[in-house]
Amino acid sequence: MPGARVAVVVSEFHAELTNGMLQSAKVQLENLQASAPEELIAWVPGSFELPLVARRFARRKDVDAVICLGLVLKGETSHDYWVSQGATTGLMQVSLECDKPILFGVLTCNTLDQARARALSPEQGGEQDKGRELARGAIAALHALARADGTSEGIRT
Repeated sequence: MPGARVAVVVSEFHAELTNGMLQSAKVQLENLQASAPEELIAWVPGSFELPLVARRFARRKDVDAVICLGLVLKGETSHDYWVSQGATTGLMQVSLECDKPILFGVLTCNTLDQARARALSPEQGGEQDKGRELARGAIAALHALARADGTSEGIRT
């Protein structure tokens, strides 16, 4: 959707991977004639903090969608389950409360190798390029909402 402004909230945990997803998302948004300007990018300590900052961005009139990026690795305790569950529930609540797309980019992996393969583009040493997928998803969701509102043809990207 040309001109769409997308905020991005990024977890500092495993920043080498979350930053890779951020960079890839920014490039893809530009390719889709949308943007994620620096003033709409915020770093948070971990995935559990994503929903609160995503909500602040989603409440802004100059933000059309929010992409949330994080990584939760399985550990020796159930901590990963609770952090992932909190982020998932919180981000869904934000999306419904604010009536805006909130893209869930929290990887839940068993190992760093799995996370690297999912997070990064092939150029960055990965395989799946989740940042690019999330940027495409944000624009697709905006098109779907416009279609549901009757204001667009709802063209898929």
